[in-house]
Amino acid sequence: MPITAASDSPAASRDAPAEWNFADVWETVALAQPGRVAQVHGEVEVTWREFDERANGVAAWLLAAGCGRQDKVALYLFNGPEYLQAAFACLKVSLVPVNTNYRYRQEELRALWDDADAAAVVFDASFAPTIADIRAQCTKVRAWLCVGDRAACPPWATPYEDATPLPACPSTGQARTGDDLLLIYTGGTTGHPRGVMWRQHDMYMASNTTGDAEAADPARVRERVLDPAKPRPVGLPAAPLMHGTAFVFAATILNRGGTVVTLPSRQLDIHEMLDAVQSRNVSELCIVGDAFCRPMVEALDAQPGRWDLGSLKAVSSSGMMWGQANKDRLLRHAPHAVLVDFLNSSEASGMGRAVSSRDKPAKAARFKLGVNAVVLDADNRPLPAGSAEVGRIAVRGRVPLGYYGDPAKTAATFPVIDGVRHAIPGDFARIEADGTVTLLGRGSVSINSGGEKVFPEEVEECIKLMPAVRDALVVGVPHERFGETVTAVVEVPADQRPAQEAVIAHVRERLAGHKAPRHVLFVDSVGRGPNGKADYMGWRKRAAAALQANTKDR
Repeated sequence: MPITAASDSPAASRDAPAEWNFADVWETVALAQPGRVAQVHGEVEVTWREFDERANGVAAWLLAAGCGRQDKVALYLFNGPEYLQAAFACLKVSLVPVNTNYRYRQEELRALWDDADAAAVVFDASFAPTIADIRAQCTKVRAWLCVGDRAACPPWATPYEDATPLPACPSTGQARTGDDLLLIYTGGTTGHPRGVMWRQHDMYMASNTTGDAEAADPARVRERVLDPAKPRPVGLPAAPLMHGTAFVFAATILNRGGTVVTLPSRQLDIHEMLDAVQSRNVSELCIVGDAFCRPMVEALDAQPGRWDLGSLKAVSSSGMMWGQANKDRLLRHAPHAVLVDFLNSSEASGMGRAVSSRDKPAKAARFKLGVNAVVLDADNRPLPAGSAEVGRIAVRGRVPLGYYGDPAKTAATFPVIDGVRHAIPGDFARIEADGTVTLLGRGSVSINSGGEKVFPEEVEECIKLMPAVRDALVVGVPHERFGETVTAVVEVPADQRPAQEAVIAHVRERLAGHKAPRHVLFVDSVGRGPNGKADYMGWRKRAAAALQANTKDR
Protein backbone atom coordinates (compact mmCIF):
# COMPACT_ATOMS: atom_id res chain seq x y z
CA MET A 1 0.00 0.00 0.00
CA PRO A 2 1.48 3.41 -0.92
CA ILE A 3 2.39 5.63 2.03
CA THR A 4 2.59 9.40 1.79
CA ALA A 5 5.94 10.75 2.95
CA ALA A 6 5.98 12.82 6.14
CA SER A 7 6.29 16.55 5.59
CA ASP A 8 6.01 19.90 7.34
CA SER A 9 2.35 20.15 6.30
CA PRO A 10 -0.32 17.47 5.88
CA ALA A 11 -1.36 19.26 2.73
CA ALA A 12 2.16 19.50 1.30
CA SER A 13 1.41 17.16 -1.61
CA ARG A 14 -1.60 19.17 -2.74
CA ASP A 15 -2.83 22.73 -2.75
CA ALA A 16 -4.04 24.00 0.62
CA PRO A 17 -7.73 23.11 0.85
CA ALA A 18 -10.20 25.91 0.37
CA GLU A 19 -12.46 24.43 3.02
CA TRP A 20 -11.87 22.93 6.44
CA ASN A 21 -11.39 19.22 7.01
CA PHE A 22 -10.92 17.94 10.56
CA ALA A 23 -8.12 15.53 9.61
CA ASP A 24 -6.10 18.34 8.02
CA VAL A 25 -6.39 20.36 11.21
CA TRP A 26 -5.47 17.52 13.57
CA GLU A 27 -2.49 16.48 11.44
CA THR A 28 -1.25 20.07 11.47
CA VAL A 29 -1.55 20.15 15.26
CA ALA A 30 0.31 16.84 15.59
CA LEU A 31 3.20 18.13 13.48
CA ALA A 32 3.34 21.39 15.43
CA GLN A 33 3.40 19.82 18.91
CA PRO A 34 4.12 16.08 18.63
CA GLY A 35 5.23 15.65 22.23
CA ARG A 36 2.24 17.29 23.92
CA VAL A 37 -0.56 15.18 25.35
CA ALA A 38 -3.60 14.73 23.10
CA GLN A 39 -5.52 12.12 25.10
CA VAL A 40 -5.83 11.10 28.74
CA HIS A 41 -7.76 8.05 29.89
CA GLY A 42 -7.30 7.24 33.55
CA GLU A 43 -3.54 6.93 33.95
CA VAL A 44 -2.94 6.47 30.21
CA GLU A 45 -1.54 9.43 28.28
CA VAL A 46 -1.29 9.58 24.48
CA THR A 47 0.86 12.25 22.83
CA TRP A 48 -0.17 14.01 19.65
CA ARG A 49 2.45 12.03 17.71
CA GLU A 50 1.06 8.75 19.08
CA PHE A 51 -2.51 9.88 18.40
CA ASP A 52 -1.61 10.65 14.80
CA GLU A 53 0.43 7.48 14.20
CA ARG A 54 -2.17 5.21 15.77
CA ALA A 55 -4.81 6.75 13.49
CA ASN A 56 -2.51 6.21 10.50
CA GLY A 57 -2.30 2.52 11.36
CA VAL A 58 -6.05 2.10 11.69
CA ALA A 59 -6.58 4.03 8.45
CA ALA A 60 -4.19 1.70 6.63
CA TRP A 61 -6.01 -1.34 8.05
CA LEU A 62 -9.40 0.00 6.90
CA LEU A 63 -8.09 0.59 3.38
CA ALA A 64 -6.53 -2.86 3.27
CA ALA A 65 -9.90 -4.29 4.35
CA GLY A 66 -11.46 -2.85 1.21
CA CYS A 67 -13.01 0.37 2.48
CA GLY A 68 -13.26 3.08 -0.15
CA ARG A 69 -13.92 6.80 -0.24
CA GLN A 70 -16.89 7.85 1.95
CA ASP A 71 -17.59 4.28 3.07
CA LYS A 72 -19.12 4.18 6.53
CA VAL A 73 -17.27 2.78 9.57
CA ALA A 74 -19.33 2.09 12.69
CA LEU A 75 -17.72 2.90 16.04
CA TYR A 76 -19.25 0.55 18.64
CA LEU A 77 -17.07 1.62 21.54
CA PHE A 78 -17.01 2.95 25.08
CA ASN A 79 -15.18 6.19 25.81
CA GLY A 80 -11.45 5.75 25.50
CA PRO A 81 -8.47 6.70 23.34
CA GLU A 82 -9.49 4.25 20.61
CA TYR A 83 -12.76 6.06 19.90
CA LEU A 84 -11.14 9.30 18.74
CA GLN A 85 -8.22 7.43 17.14
CA ALA A 86 -10.61 5.38 15.01
CA ALA A 87 -12.62 8.49 14.10
CA PHE A 88 -9.38 10.30 13.14
CA ALA A 89 -8.38 7.29 11.05
CA CYS A 90 -11.63 7.48 9.11
CA LEU A 91 -11.31 11.20 8.49
CA LYS A 92 -7.71 10.82 7.31
CA VAL A 93 -8.69 8.59 4.37
CA SER A 94 -12.11 10.12 3.64
CA LEU A 95 -14.14 7.44 5.35
CA VAL A 96 -17.18 8.34 7.45
CA PRO A 97 -17.26 7.43 11.17
CA VAL A 98 -20.69 6.33 12.37
CA ASN A 99 -21.52 6.62 16.06
CA THR A 100 -23.23 3.56 17.52
CA ASN A 101 -25.23 3.58 20.73
CA TYR A 102 -23.69 0.83 22.84
CA ARG A 103 -26.98 0.36 24.69
CA TYR A 104 -28.70 -0.93 21.57
CA ARG A 105 -29.77 -4.55 21.44
CA GLN A 106 -29.06 -6.90 18.55
CA GLU A 107 -31.90 -5.92 16.23
CA GLU A 108 -31.34 -2.22 16.84
CA LEU A 109 -27.66 -2.60 15.98
CA ARG A 110 -28.38 -4.58 12.84
CA ALA A 111 -30.93 -1.99 11.70
CA LEU A 112 -28.57 0.94 12.35
CA TRP A 113 -25.60 -0.59 10.56
CA ASP A 114 -27.81 -1.60 7.65
CA ASP A 115 -29.30 1.90 7.45
CA ALA A 116 -25.80 3.42 7.51
CA ASP A 117 -24.40 0.95 4.92
CA ALA A 118 -21.56 0.25 7.36
CA ALA A 119 -18.60 -1.37 5.58
CA ALA A 120 -16.57 -1.95 8.76
CA VAL A 121 -17.14 -1.97 12.52
CA VAL A 122 -14.65 -1.04 15.24
CA PHE A 123 -15.99 -2.57 18.45
CA ASP A 124 -15.14 -3.22 22.08
CA ALA A 125 -14.30 -6.86 22.86
CA SER A 126 -17.08 -7.02 25.45
CA PHE A 127 -19.62 -6.60 22.64
CA ALA A 128 -18.38 -9.63 20.70
CA PRO A 129 -21.19 -11.96 21.95
CA THR A 130 -23.82 -9.41 20.94
CA ILE A 131 -22.33 -9.03 17.47
CA ALA A 132 -21.97 -12.80 17.04
CA ASP A 133 -25.75 -13.17 17.21
CA ILE A 134 -26.32 -10.82 14.25
CA ARG A 135 -23.07 -10.92 12.28
CA ALA A 136 -24.47 -13.19 9.59
CA GLN A 137 -27.26 -10.67 8.99
CA CYS A 138 -24.84 -7.73 8.68
CA THR A 139 -24.09 -8.54 5.06
CA LYS A 140 -22.70 -5.09 4.20
CA VAL A 141 -19.99 -5.23 6.87
CA ARG A 142 -16.72 -6.49 5.40
CA ALA A 143 -14.32 -6.07 8.31
CA TRP A 144 -14.33 -6.12 12.12
CA LEU A 145 -11.67 -4.49 14.32
CA CYS A 146 -11.71 -5.50 17.99
CA VAL A 147 -10.58 -3.13 20.79
CA GLY A 148 -9.51 -4.66 24.09
CA ASP A 149 -7.87 -7.83 25.37
CA ARG A 150 -6.40 -9.81 22.47
CA ALA A 151 -7.55 -13.02 24.12
CA ALA A 152 -11.15 -11.80 23.94
CA CYS A 153 -10.96 -11.02 20.22
CA PRO A 154 -13.19 -13.46 18.27
CA PRO A 155 -11.71 -15.36 15.30
CA TRP A 156 -13.75 -13.37 12.79
CA ALA A 157 -12.19 -10.04 13.89
CA THR A 158 -8.74 -8.43 13.93
CA PRO A 159 -7.21 -7.21 17.21
CA TYR A 160 -6.88 -3.43 17.33
CA GLU A 161 -3.18 -3.68 18.19
CA ASP A 162 -2.58 -5.41 14.84
CA ALA A 163 -3.37 -2.12 13.13
CA THR A 164 0.25 -1.12 13.62
CA PRO A 165 0.96 2.59 14.15
CA LEU A 166 2.52 4.27 11.10
CA PRO A 167 4.56 7.47 10.82
CA ALA A 168 2.62 8.72 7.79
CA CYS A 169 -0.93 8.60 6.53
CA PRO A 170 -1.67 6.06 3.79
CA SER A 171 -2.52 7.56 0.43
CA THR A 172 -5.91 7.11 -1.19
CA GLY A 173 -4.96 8.94 -4.36
CA GLN A 174 -7.63 11.55 -3.69
CA ALA A 175 -7.47 14.72 -1.64
CA ARG A 176 -9.67 15.28 1.38
CA THR A 177 -12.23 18.04 1.02
CA GLY A 178 -14.69 20.03 3.05
CA ASP A 179 -17.39 17.95 1.38
CA ASP A 180 -16.27 14.80 3.22
CA LEU A 181 -19.09 13.74 5.50
CA LEU A 182 -19.67 13.46 9.20
CA LEU A 183 -22.63 11.19 9.94
CA ILE A 184 -24.22 11.60 13.37
CA TYR A 185 -26.92 9.10 14.23
CA THR A 186 -29.58 10.31 16.59
CA GLY A 187 -32.46 8.41 18.10
CA GLY A 188 -34.41 11.64 18.48
CA THR A 189 -37.79 11.34 20.17
CA THR A 190 -39.21 8.76 17.78
CA GLY A 191 -36.92 5.90 18.70
CA HIS A 192 -35.97 5.41 15.03
CA PRO A 193 -32.28 6.25 14.50
CA ARG A 194 -31.52 8.61 11.66
CA GLY A 195 -28.12 9.63 10.35
CA VAL A 196 -27.66 13.40 10.11
CA MET A 197 -25.25 14.25 7.28
CA TRP A 198 -22.93 17.21 7.86
CA ARG A 199 -20.29 18.48 5.45
CA GLN A 200 -17.07 18.68 7.46
CA HIS A 201 -16.49 22.30 6.52
CA ASP A 202 -19.97 23.25 7.70
CA MET A 203 -19.58 21.40 11.00
CA TYR A 204 -16.13 22.91 11.56
CA MET A 205 -17.46 26.42 11.10
CA ALA A 206 -20.72 25.81 12.98
CA SER A 207 -18.75 24.59 16.01
CA ASN A 208 -15.79 26.93 15.51
CA THR A 209 -14.17 27.92 18.80
CA THR A 210 -10.75 28.63 17.28
CA GLY A 211 -11.37 31.97 15.62
CA ASP A 212 -10.36 30.43 12.29
CA ALA A 213 -11.56 32.25 9.20
CA GLU A 214 -13.78 30.81 6.49
CA ALA A 215 -10.87 29.83 4.24
CA ALA A 216 -8.91 26.84 5.51
CA ASP A 217 -5.35 27.82 6.40
CA PRO A 218 -3.03 25.16 7.90
CA ALA A 219 -0.34 27.78 8.50
CA ARG A 220 -2.76 29.73 10.64
CA VAL A 221 -3.55 26.56 12.62
CA ARG A 222 0.13 25.99 13.32
CA GLU A 223 0.60 29.62 14.31
CA ARG A 224 -2.23 29.68 16.86
CA VAL A 225 -1.32 26.28 18.32
CA LEU A 226 2.24 27.46 18.97
CA ASP A 227 1.17 30.87 20.30
CA PRO A 228 2.26 30.95 23.98
CA ALA A 229 -0.41 33.56 24.71
CA LYS A 230 -3.15 31.06 23.89
CA PRO A 231 -3.26 28.30 26.51
CA ARG A 232 -4.31 24.93 25.15
CA PRO A 233 -7.58 23.68 26.61
CA VAL A 234 -8.04 20.48 28.60
CA GLY A 235 -11.53 19.21 27.89
CA LEU A 236 -13.53 16.45 29.54
CA PRO A 237 -16.63 15.12 27.74
CA ALA A 238 -18.56 13.53 30.61
CA ALA A 239 -21.14 12.01 28.27
CA PRO A 240 -20.33 9.10 25.93
CA LEU A 241 -18.51 10.01 22.73
CA MET A 242 -21.11 7.94 20.88
CA HIS A 243 -23.42 10.96 21.26
CA GLY A 244 -23.03 13.93 18.97
CA THR A 245 -22.70 16.51 21.74
CA ALA A 246 -19.70 14.81 23.35
CA PHE A 247 -17.99 14.00 20.03
CA VAL A 248 -18.28 17.53 18.65
CA PHE A 249 -17.08 18.94 21.98
CA ALA A 250 -14.02 16.67 21.87
CA ALA A 251 -13.37 17.73 18.28
CA THR A 252 -13.35 21.41 19.26
CA ILE A 253 -10.76 20.66 21.95
CA LEU A 254 -8.54 18.87 19.41
CA ASN A 255 -9.03 21.69 16.88
CA ARG A 256 -7.35 24.02 19.39
CA GLY A 257 -4.45 21.64 20.04
CA GLY A 258 -5.79 20.68 23.45
CA THR A 259 -6.09 17.51 25.50
CA VAL A 260 -9.22 15.34 25.67
CA VAL A 261 -9.75 13.57 29.00
CA THR A 262 -12.06 10.55 29.08
CA LEU A 263 -13.17 8.56 32.11
CA PRO A 264 -12.55 4.80 32.43
CA SER A 265 -15.88 4.06 34.16
CA ARG A 266 -18.59 2.90 31.79
CA GLN A 267 -21.31 4.62 33.77
CA LEU A 268 -21.40 8.13 35.15
CA ASP A 269 -19.26 8.26 38.28
CA ILE A 270 -19.45 11.79 39.68
CA HIS A 271 -16.54 11.31 42.10
CA GLU A 272 -14.34 10.00 39.30
CA MET A 273 -15.29 12.95 37.13
CA LEU A 274 -14.57 15.53 39.84
CA ASP A 275 -11.29 13.79 40.67
CA ALA A 276 -10.28 14.04 37.01
CA VAL A 277 -11.25 17.72 36.79
CA GLN A 278 -8.96 18.45 39.72
CA SER A 279 -6.04 16.14 38.94
CA ARG A 280 -5.91 16.92 35.21
CA ASN A 281 -6.62 20.65 35.55
CA VAL A 282 -9.62 20.40 33.25
CA SER A 283 -10.52 23.80 31.85
CA GLU A 284 -13.65 22.83 29.89
CA LEU A 285 -16.29 20.33 30.93
CA CYS A 286 -19.15 19.06 28.76
CA ILE A 287 -22.21 17.73 30.60
CA VAL A 288 -25.86 17.01 29.79
CA GLY A 289 -28.03 19.36 31.81
CA ASP A 290 -29.49 18.47 35.17
CA ALA A 291 -28.90 14.74 34.65
CA PHE A 292 -25.21 15.47 35.24
CA CYS A 293 -25.27 18.76 37.13
CA ARG A 294 -27.63 17.65 39.91
CA PRO A 295 -25.44 14.77 41.14
CA MET A 296 -22.37 17.00 40.70
CA VAL A 297 -23.63 19.71 43.03
CA GLU A 298 -24.97 17.16 45.50
CA ALA A 299 -21.49 15.62 45.77
CA LEU A 300 -19.86 19.04 46.04
CA ASP A 301 -22.30 20.17 48.70
CA ALA A 302 -21.93 16.93 50.66
CA GLN A 303 -18.12 17.14 50.76
CA PRO A 304 -17.16 20.82 50.72
CA GLY A 305 -13.48 21.39 50.15
CA ARG A 306 -12.77 17.92 48.76
CA TRP A 307 -12.47 19.10 45.15
CA ASP A 308 -10.75 22.21 43.84
CA LEU A 309 -12.49 23.29 40.64
CA GLY A 310 -10.37 26.39 40.17
CA SER A 311 -9.12 25.20 36.78
CA LEU A 312 -12.64 25.16 35.28
CA LYS A 313 -13.16 28.03 32.89
CA ALA A 314 -16.25 26.77 31.06
CA VAL A 315 -18.98 24.18 31.58
CA SER A 316 -21.22 23.53 28.59
CA SER A 317 -24.39 21.53 28.13
CA SER A 318 -26.72 20.64 25.31
CA GLY A 319 -29.63 18.28 24.79
CA MET A 320 -31.42 18.58 28.13
CA MET A 321 -32.91 21.21 30.42
CA TRP A 322 -30.36 22.74 32.80
CA GLY A 323 -32.14 24.40 35.73
CA GLN A 324 -31.01 27.73 37.12
CA ALA A 325 -31.00 26.40 40.69
CA ASN A 326 -28.41 23.79 39.80
CA LYS A 327 -26.39 26.34 37.81
CA ASP A 328 -26.29 28.61 40.85
CA ARG A 329 -25.14 25.76 43.09
CA LEU A 330 -22.38 24.81 40.65
CA LEU A 331 -21.13 28.40 40.42
CA ARG A 332 -20.66 28.45 44.19
CA HIS A 333 -18.08 25.68 43.77
CA ALA A 334 -16.63 26.87 40.43
CA PRO A 335 -16.82 30.66 40.78
CA HIS A 336 -14.52 31.38 37.83
CA ALA A 337 -16.46 29.25 35.34
CA VAL A 338 -18.80 30.42 32.63
CA LEU A 339 -21.80 28.15 32.13
CA VAL A 340 -22.96 27.84 28.52
CA ASP A 341 -26.31 26.19 27.91
CA PHE A 342 -26.51 25.48 24.17
CA LEU A 343 -29.78 25.16 22.32
CA ASN A 344 -28.48 22.71 19.74
CA SER A 345 -29.40 19.40 18.20
CA SER A 346 -27.78 16.98 15.77
CA GLU A 347 -29.84 18.63 13.04
CA ALA A 348 -29.26 22.26 13.98
CA SER A 349 -26.28 24.00 15.53
CA GLY A 350 -26.55 27.59 16.68
CA MET A 351 -30.24 27.84 17.55
CA GLY A 352 -29.34 29.73 20.71
CA ARG A 353 -27.45 29.82 23.96
CA ALA A 354 -27.84 30.94 27.55
CA VAL A 355 -24.62 32.11 29.22
CA SER A 356 -24.43 32.58 32.97
CA SER A 357 -21.71 33.27 35.47
CA ARG A 358 -21.47 34.17 39.11
CA ASP A 359 -21.93 37.83 38.21
CA LYS A 360 -24.51 37.37 35.45
CA PRO A 361 -27.08 34.66 36.17
CA ALA A 362 -29.45 33.63 33.39
CA LYS A 363 -33.00 32.37 33.52
CA ALA A 364 -33.54 28.67 32.87
CA ALA A 365 -35.05 27.84 29.47
CA ARG A 366 -34.39 31.44 28.29
CA PHE A 367 -31.96 31.60 25.37
CA LYS A 368 -30.46 34.29 23.19
CA LEU A 369 -31.20 33.39 19.59
CA GLY A 370 -28.27 32.48 17.38
CA VAL A 371 -27.31 34.90 14.62
CA ASN A 372 -28.86 32.63 11.97
CA ALA A 373 -31.84 31.52 14.03
CA VAL A 374 -35.48 32.59 13.84
CA VAL A 375 -38.78 31.52 15.37
CA LEU A 376 -41.31 30.64 12.67
CA ASP A 377 -45.08 30.59 12.88
CA ALA A 378 -47.30 27.88 11.38
CA ASP A 379 -46.93 29.52 7.95
CA ASN A 380 -43.12 29.65 8.22
CA ARG A 381 -43.04 33.40 8.79
CA PRO A 382 -40.67 34.87 11.40
CA LEU A 383 -42.39 35.86 14.61
CA PRO A 384 -41.62 39.31 16.04
CA ALA A 385 -40.23 39.87 19.51
CA GLY A 386 -42.95 40.00 22.14
CA SER A 387 -45.32 37.82 20.16
CA ALA A 388 -47.56 35.66 22.33
CA GLU A 389 -47.63 33.02 19.60
CA VAL A 390 -45.66 29.82 19.98
CA GLY A 391 -43.44 28.91 17.04
CA ARG A 392 -40.70 26.57 15.90
CA ILE A 393 -37.02 27.50 16.11
CA ALA A 394 -35.23 27.32 12.77
CA VAL A 395 -31.63 27.85 11.70
CA ARG A 396 -30.42 29.10 8.34
CA GLY A 397 -26.93 29.03 6.87
CA ARG A 398 -24.76 26.12 7.94
CA VAL A 399 -27.18 23.24 8.18
CA PRO A 400 -26.84 19.51 7.48
CA LEU A 401 -27.36 18.04 4.03
CA GLY A 402 -30.19 15.97 5.44
CA TYR A 403 -30.88 12.49 6.80
CA TYR A 404 -28.89 9.68 5.22
CA GLY A 405 -31.12 7.64 2.92
CA ASP A 406 -34.34 9.41 3.97
CA PRO A 407 -35.36 12.06 1.44
CA ALA A 408 -38.92 12.40 2.80
CA LYS A 409 -37.78 13.17 6.34
CA THR A 410 -35.04 15.41 4.94
CA ALA A 411 -37.60 17.49 3.06
CA ALA A 412 -39.71 17.86 6.20
CA THR A 413 -36.88 18.82 8.57
CA PHE A 414 -34.75 20.86 6.15
CA PRO A 415 -37.27 22.81 4.04
CA VAL A 416 -36.43 25.58 1.60
CA ILE A 417 -38.24 28.76 2.67
CA ASP A 418 -38.07 31.80 0.38
CA GLY A 419 -35.15 30.20 -1.43
CA VAL A 420 -33.12 29.49 1.73
CA ARG A 421 -32.60 26.08 3.32
CA HIS A 422 -33.58 25.90 6.98
CA ALA A 423 -33.12 23.28 9.68
CA ILE A 424 -36.25 22.89 11.80
CA PRO A 425 -35.70 20.04 14.28
CA GLY A 426 -39.02 20.59 16.05
CA ASP A 427 -38.23 22.69 19.13
CA PHE A 428 -41.08 25.00 20.07
CA ALA A 429 -40.45 28.34 21.73
CA ARG A 430 -41.92 31.74 22.47
CA ILE A 431 -39.97 34.88 21.56
CA GLU A 432 -39.95 37.43 24.37
CA ALA A 433 -40.03 41.22 24.15
CA ASP A 434 -36.26 41.43 24.70
CA GLY A 435 -35.60 39.10 21.77
CA THR A 436 -34.68 36.07 23.86
CA VAL A 437 -36.64 32.86 23.48
CA THR A 438 -38.26 30.69 26.10
CA LEU A 439 -37.85 27.04 25.16
CA LEU A 440 -41.07 25.07 25.55
CA GLY A 441 -40.03 21.65 24.25
CA ARG A 442 -39.98 19.30 21.31
CA GLY A 443 -43.25 19.23 19.40
CA SER A 444 -43.16 15.46 18.96
CA VAL A 445 -43.63 14.98 22.73
CA SER A 446 -46.06 17.84 23.26
CA ILE A 447 -49.40 17.04 24.87
CA ASN A 448 -52.82 17.97 23.49
CA SER A 449 -55.26 18.16 26.37
CA GLY A 450 -58.74 19.37 25.48
CA GLY A 451 -57.35 21.30 22.52
CA GLU A 452 -54.67 23.02 24.60
CA LYS A 453 -51.04 22.27 23.73
CA VAL A 454 -48.74 21.59 26.68
CA PHE A 455 -44.96 21.40 26.27
CA PRO A 456 -43.37 18.95 28.73
CA GLU A 457 -40.09 20.78 29.37
CA GLU A 458 -41.85 23.89 30.63
CA VAL A 459 -43.78 21.86 33.23
CA GLU A 460 -40.77 19.68 34.07
CA GLU A 461 -38.63 22.70 34.84
CA CYS A 462 -41.34 24.01 37.14
CA ILE A 463 -41.62 20.72 39.04
CA LYS A 464 -37.85 20.48 39.46
CA LEU A 465 -37.92 23.66 41.49
CA MET A 466 -39.53 21.72 44.34
CA PRO A 467 -37.25 20.64 47.22
CA ALA A 468 -35.94 17.04 47.01
CA VAL A 469 -37.10 16.58 43.38
CA ARG A 470 -34.17 15.12 41.47
CA ASP A 471 -35.78 14.85 38.05
CA ALA A 472 -39.16 14.96 36.36
CA LEU A 473 -40.81 13.96 33.10
CA VAL A 474 -44.20 15.03 31.85
CA VAL A 475 -46.16 12.87 29.41
CA GLY A 476 -49.64 12.78 27.94
CA VAL A 477 -51.78 9.82 28.93
CA PRO A 478 -54.75 8.95 26.67
CA HIS A 479 -58.08 10.23 27.97
CA GLU A 480 -61.52 9.53 26.54
CA ARG A 481 -62.78 13.09 26.95
CA PHE A 482 -59.73 15.34 26.68
CA GLY A 483 -57.63 13.27 24.28
CA GLU A 484 -54.70 13.37 26.69
CA THR A 485 -54.18 14.36 30.30
CA VAL A 486 -50.97 15.78 31.69
CA THR A 487 -49.16 13.26 33.89
CA ALA A 488 -45.95 13.91 35.82
CA VAL A 489 -43.36 11.23 36.56
CA VAL A 490 -41.31 12.59 39.46
CA GLU A 491 -37.99 11.23 40.72
CA VAL A 492 -37.66 11.90 44.43
CA PRO A 493 -36.32 9.84 47.40
CA ALA A 494 -39.01 7.66 48.92
CA ASP A 495 -38.71 9.26 52.35
CA GLN A 496 -39.06 12.79 50.96
CA ARG A 497 -42.00 12.43 48.61
CA PRO A 498 -44.61 15.18 48.82
CA ALA A 499 -48.30 14.60 48.34
CA GLN A 500 -49.49 14.48 44.73
CA GLU A 501 -51.70 17.46 45.49
CA ALA A 502 -48.65 19.48 46.53
CA VAL A 503 -46.99 18.90 43.14
CA ILE A 504 -50.15 19.87 41.28
CA ALA A 505 -50.62 22.99 43.41
CA HIS A 506 -46.97 23.97 42.93
CA VAL A 507 -47.41 23.96 39.13
CA ARG A 508 -50.77 25.74 39.26
CA GLU A 509 -49.20 28.58 41.22
CA ARG A 510 -46.65 29.18 38.47
CA LEU A 511 -48.22 28.11 35.18
CA ALA A 512 -51.62 28.15 33.52
CA GLY A 513 -54.03 25.66 35.04
CA HIS A 514 -54.26 23.43 31.95
CA LYS A 515 -50.50 22.79 32.19
CA ALA A 516 -50.72 21.38 35.72
CA PRO A 517 -50.57 17.57 35.92
CA ARG A 518 -53.79 15.73 36.66
CA HIS A 519 -51.79 12.75 37.93
CA VAL A 520 -48.38 12.35 39.58
CA LEU A 521 -46.35 9.15 39.70
CA PHE A 522 -43.35 9.00 42.05
CA VAL A 523 -40.41 6.84 40.98
CA ASP A 524 -36.88 6.05 42.18
CA SER A 525 -35.44 6.99 38.78
CA VAL A 526 -36.77 8.29 35.48
CA GLY A 527 -34.03 6.25 33.81
CA ARG A 528 -32.36 8.71 31.53
CA GLY A 529 -29.78 7.35 29.11
CA PRO A 530 -26.09 8.27 29.25
CA ASN A 531 -26.82 11.24 26.96
CA GLY A 532 -29.40 12.59 29.41
CA LYS A 533 -32.34 11.81 27.15
CA ALA A 534 -35.51 10.26 28.48
CA ASP A 535 -37.75 7.57 27.02
CA TYR A 536 -40.95 9.61 26.68
CA MET A 537 -42.74 6.96 24.63
CA GLY A 538 -41.94 4.26 27.19
CA TRP A 539 -43.04 6.40 30.12
CA ARG A 540 -46.27 7.31 28.37
CA LYS A 541 -47.13 3.62 28.17
CA ARG A 542 -46.00 2.87 31.72
CA ALA A 543 -47.88 5.84 33.15
CA ALA A 544 -51.07 4.84 31.33
CA ALA A 545 -50.77 1.28 32.64
CA ALA A 546 -50.13 2.46 36.21
CA LEU A 547 -53.12 4.80 36.18
CA GLN A 548 -55.34 2.12 34.74
CA ALA A 549 -54.22 -0.31 37.44
CA ASN A 550 -54.92 2.30 40.14
CA THR A 551 -58.41 2.84 38.73
CA LYS A 552 -59.18 -0.90 38.84
CA ASP A 553 -57.96 -1.14 42.44
CA ARG A 554 -60.42 1.48 43.64
